[in-house]
This record gives sequence, structure tokens and C-alpha cells, in this order.
Amino acid sequence: MSKHQTLLEGMRVLDLTDETGLLCGKTLGDYGADVIKIERPGGDPARNIGPFYKDIPDPEKSLFWFATNTSKRGITLNIEVPDGQELFRRLAETADVVVESFEPGYMDCIGLGYEDLKKVKPDIVFTSITPFGQSGPYAHYQATDLVGAAMGGLARILGEFGRPPVRLGPDPQSYFQAGLQGALGSMMAYYHKEMTGVGQHVDVSMQDAVDLTLMNAVEIYDLLKANLVGMGQFFVTVRPDLGPLFSRTIVPCKDGYVTFMFGGGAFAGGSQSSRAIVDWANTEGYAMDLKDFDFPTMWDGSTITQQESDARNASVDKFLMVKTKAELYEAAVEKGLILAPCNTVEDVIKSPQLQARQFWETVEHPELGDTLTYPGAPVKMKETPWRILRRAPLIGEHNQEIYAKELGLSGEDLAVLKANGVI
Repeated sequence: MSKHQTLLEGMRVLDLTDETGLLCGKTLGDYGADVIKIERPGGDPARNIGPFYKDIPDPEKSLFWFATNTSKRGITLNIEVPDGQELFRRLAETADVVVESFEPGYMDCIGLGYEDLKKVKPDIVFTSITPFGQSGPYAHYQATDLVGAAMGGLARILGEFGRPPVRLGPDPQSYFQAGLQGALGSMMAYYHKEMTGVGQHVDVSMQDAVDLTLMNAVEIYDLLKANLVGMGQFFVTVRPDLGPLFSRTIVPCKDGYVTFMFGGGAFAGGSQSSRAIVDWANTEGYAMDLKDFDFPTMWDGSTITQQESDARNASVDKFLMVKTKAELYEAAVEKGLILAPCNTVEDVIKSPQLQARQFWETVEHPELGDTLTYPGAPVKMKETPWRILRRAPLIGEHNQEIYAKELGLSGEDLAVLKANGVI
């Protein structure tokens, strides 16, 4: 451990979330909070989300579970029975924050809602992460990650131009956005509690969180009443007379793809970059038809035809196909090209920049006899460093530590609770 304290040292969080909110507790835990992940007896269903370590389906080997539950301790508890509810209240007395992702009203129905917990811990922060928030006509609707991306507007601005919307990658970005906003809201409410002694209910909507990712698409509609849509690998220039001009910005190279802007006209940077890559290509016998092309004066985006644009791009694309991503990126830095590699996960892991910043974290998994690599600190803090405190918990791994050592239950008490399906 560093001599420095972590940012959230001293903060205790009870994590009742499913996959929609697991990243919230992980974020708080990696910043130093004591996060106790509470699972139903037998384990959380999210443990069955693949892929799995070495492709072995097992609730103790889910890579999704590993990734979203670092720095947490884990216990099992059935909060739907009276004995389990009483144990939860005892835990809540020791906690600063409770994070849950049940349907609105569920925690109230079992006597563990915000108003109920305030009676045992008046300054408790109670964070609820749900698809559509605690109020409104959609409050009790269920939603998957795909529904969150679609209802939040993100799916419509992704995908190829003129084709149906798509979701963003294989990871549940809607869940992750909600989890991050839940962590942010919890930290702000915790700070307020520490300053004033007053807790509060933090209401997180997955749809709201996704809406925040739309950025200027909202302003574009507000000002122009135009919906921004997915453009895929193209940049589209809208022209009233000739129609849209499609400029391909994701192009293949020898070992993958690069993002590359090719053109000219009034955009001085684009003209300089295009001139530089043509000069380079010319030295190897490529793009000779553009040898004397004056990009600032001869490239007029308002009049160029799609056929002319495609022909000029194709001339340079042939050159890109004989170069690797590394070769092109090195040249981009040297020659001032508007070009960057489309990195694979392998490329990112091997990135010299990320390695120099010691971004990647290795975490031991003794039960697997292995050490796994995880993404590291999102920000660097010298005085209160971020760190992964431990790997994700096994099912009920810390039952003894928390129930016996911290709450004072006897071995006989634990045996009875386990036999009755409470823990």
C-alpha cells in the first residue's frame, strides 16, 4: 500500500446492483471505498454473463464479473426474508452509501427503501440505478442495454449512413454509463453528507445517462431541426445542389485500418496533410496522377463530383494498402498527416504511451493460479492514488469476515442462517 490514502478511504458502500449498476460500485471501490457486494445465496445471476476464463462456463470465471467487481468484498444475503432484512439494516448502520438497481418501489415494499433506512442511518446516501428513473410514465418499464442505447438516442447516431441504427460494440455501454453516473452522484451526495450531515436519494436513469453521450446532436436538432444519424466510415458534406458528398475516413491498410482525412480547399490543415501523403506516395511510385495537384485551389468541395472524389481517394488508398498501421502512424507524426491507426485491443495493450503511463494493472487470481490484466486508473492522483484493491469476490467469500468479525455473529448463528437460506 502507498503511504498516501485513497480518495474515498473511510467510505462504506453496500452494493445491491445487478449488471446495470455493477460499474458504480467498482468505480467507488477502486477509489478506495469499502464496497460490500451483496448477492443472493448461490450467487448473482450476472456471474453467468460470458465470456469466461479459458472458455469454461462457471459463475466463478465470468470475465464480465471480474471486470465489474474489482475492489469489492462479497457476501450472500437474502433480503426478501425478515432475517435477511434485519441483517441488512445492521449493515446499513455501518454504511455511508447504498446502491441498488431494483424496480422503483421494490426496496420500499420490503422495508429497505430510503425512508426506511433513514430510520437506522439518518445521513444515508441511497443511490437507485434504473432504466428510466424513479418517476415518469416509463418508470416501471424494464430495459436491456440495447433498449437503453435505443431509447437514449445513441443507437440512431451510430452505424452506416442510410442503414439501420446499431448498438455500440459488445460491451453494455448503457449499463456502464448509468454506473458511472451513479458513482458520480454517490460521490457528490457523500461529499454533501460529510459537509452537512444530510443524506439523500440519488436517482439515476440509464436513459438520462445515455442522453449525455449525444453531445452536439441535441443542439443540431434544436437549432436546425435535423436529426444527426450514423455516418459509419464516411464524413458527409451536405450540398443543396449536387447532393451529399461522401468522404471515406476509415480506410484499410496492410494490417488493419486507419482513420484518415484526405481533401483540400479552405481547410489548410487538410490540404497540407493531403499534399504530404501524396509527396510520400510519389517517392514510391503511387498517386502519380496527383503529383502536381494543388489541394488548396483545385479541390472545391462544393463542386467536386462523387466520382472525382472517389478517384482521388482511390489513388492514395492503394498506397496505404502497402503500409502497416505502425508505419503510417510514424509518418503521420513526422510529416503532419491527419491520420491515426484504428487500434485493436492488442494494439492498445501494447501501446508504448499507455505502458509509459503504467496504465495497465495486473491482478492476482490465486484460485485460478493466474494473473490477469485490467484497465487502470482513469485519472492520475498523486496524493490519493487510484488502485485495484482486490480481484472480484468469490460467492460468499467474505461472509465470515463481515458477519462474524464485524457484526459479531457466532458460528452457530451463521450455520442457522445458511440452513434457512438467509445467507
